[in-house]
Amino acid sequence: MSGGLPGFHNAPVSRAVVVAAALFSVAFGFRGRFLDLGLSYENVYGKLRIWKLITSLFAFSSTPELIFGAALLYYFRVFERQIGSNKYSVFIVFSTAVSVLLQILSLAYLKGPSLNPLTSGPYGLIFASYIPFFFDIPITTKFRIFGLRLSDKSFIYLAGLQLLFSSGWRSIIPGLSGILAGLLYRLNIFGIRRLKLPDSMTSLLSRFSCPFLNNSYQRLPVTENDGNIPSNQTRQTEGVHPTTEDPMESSIATLVSMGFDRGSAIRALALTNYDVNLASNILLEAQSM
Repeated sequence: MSGGLPGFHNAPVSRAVVVAAALFSVAFGFRGRFLDLGLSYENVYGKLRIWKLITSLFAFSSTPELIFGAALLYYFRVFERQIGSNKYSVFIVFSTAVSVLLQILSLAYLKGPSLNPLTSGPYGLIFASYIPFFFDIPITTKFRIFGLRLSDKSFIYLAGLQLLFSSGWRSIIPGLSGILAGLLYRLNIFGIRRLKLPDSMTSLLSRFSCPFLNNSYQRLPVTENDGNIPSNQTRQTEGVHPTTEDPMESSIATLVSMGFDRGSAIRALALTNYDVNLASNILLEAQSM
C-alpha cells in the first residue's frame, strides 16, 4: 500500500513527528544509550526522572524499530490528510498522553524486572493509528500467498506485529497502550474529536515542512479542460463508458462503492494513473477541505 501521495504533501505534522523520531533515535544511538531511553518503575516512581518521558516518546530503542516505526509513521500520514493537521495534532497529543499514562500505571501494577525499562519510541501514536486504519481504510485488493488469503492491508499489519513483539513484554505494553488510546479516541471520550489546537501551533509545524513540497494535488480538477488530464481521458469523462472488462471500470466501481460520485472518481483516477489507493486518498482529502 502506498499510503497516498508521495512525500509529506499536506502532512506537515507527520513530517515533524518522523523527523523528531529520527533525530532523537540517531542522537541517543550514537551515544550508546538505547537501553536507557524507556520508562521504568525506578525512573518514574523512584528517581522521578521526568525527562525520560520526552526520550520515551520520540527515540526508538534500536535501529530495526526505528526503520519499522518510521515507515509506519510515514504511511499513517494519510490520516492527517483526511482530517486536517489541526485535528491530527489533537489525535497525536491525546493518543500519546493516554498511552504514557497507561504505561506508567502498568509499571506500578506489574513491577516486573523484565519490564524495566519499557521500549521507547512513539508507540502510542503508531498503534493508536491502527484503529482508524482498521475501520476507515478499505481493502482494495486480495490475493493468496502459499494458500494464505492476504490483502493490500496485510503488510501494514505485519509491520505492526514485528514492532509490537520486537522486545517481548517491553514493547507489547506500549503497543497495547497505544491501541487502547486509539479506541478511546474512536469512542470520542470527553468529546476529544471536537477539540482543536490553536492555529499558531499547526502553522508552526507547517513552516517546519519543506517549502518546496508539491502542491499540485491540493484540489481535484473541476473542469474537463484541466491540463493535468490528457485529452483522451477528458473525452472519456464526457460520456464514453468503458466496457465491463476494462480495468478502469472496475476501479471506478470500487471508488463509487466507497461513496464517491462517478465523475470525481474518474478525475481522481486520471490524476493518479488509475491507482485506486491514491485516488481514494485524493477524494477523501478533497472532502475534508
